[in-house]
Amino acid sequence: MITSLPESKDKTVMLSFDDGPSSVLPEILDILKHENVPAMFFWQSKLLYPERPWKRLIQEGHKIGTHTITHPDMTSLDYKAQYRQMASSVKTIESITGQKVTYFRPPFGQYDENTKRAAEELGLTVVLWKIASIDWELKNNPQQIVDNTLHHLQDKSIILLHELEQTAEILPSLIQSIKQEGYRFHLLS
Repeated sequence: MITSLPESKDKTVMLSFDDGPSSVLPEILDILKHENVPAMFFWQSKLLYPERPWKRLIQEGHKIGTHTITHPDMTSLDYKAQYRQMASSVKTIESITGQKVTYFRPPFGQYDENTKRAAEELGLTVVLWKIASIDWELKNNPQQIVDNTLHHLQDKSIILLHELEQTAEILPSLIQSIKQEGYRFHLLS
C-alpha cells in the first residue's frame, strides 16, 4: 500500500487524478504539458474508449492505473466481485492502451483484506493519497481546492484530484503555488 513517494533528495509531490477519462482530460493534459508536470491517472474502465486521448497521456509521460470498472465501494463486495472489478478493468485498459497496468486505487479509498488479496493476486500495487483536495465538493468555490492542498502540503505527498471542470480551472494556480513552495513533481516508478 502506497500513500507517499519514495525517498528523494528533493521535496517532491505527485498529482493523481481519479474518475476519468473525462471530457476535461485534454484541458488537464494541456496544463500539465505547459507546466512540465507528470501525473498519474486512475481510470474507470467503463469510461475508456479508444477515442479518448490516452495515447497523448502516455506519450507525454503520465501513467495510468485502474480505478475499477464502475467505481463501487469495494468493501461492499465479496472477494470474487472485487477481483472481477479489478481484473476486468485492467484487461480493458491494457487492451486499449497496450500498456501494463500495475497500480490500483480503490474507489473512495475504501478497501479491506479481500481488496488487498485481489490486488496482490493481480500484481497490482494499491495507491492511496496523503492529501485530499476535496475538489469534488468545491464546484462553486474552486480556489478552496488550492487552499486545501497547500494547507496540507508536505514532502512526498500524493495529492488526490479528480478530472473535473473546477479542478482544471485551478490546476495552473495549484501547480505554480506548489512549485513556489520548492516542490518538484514526480511519479511512482
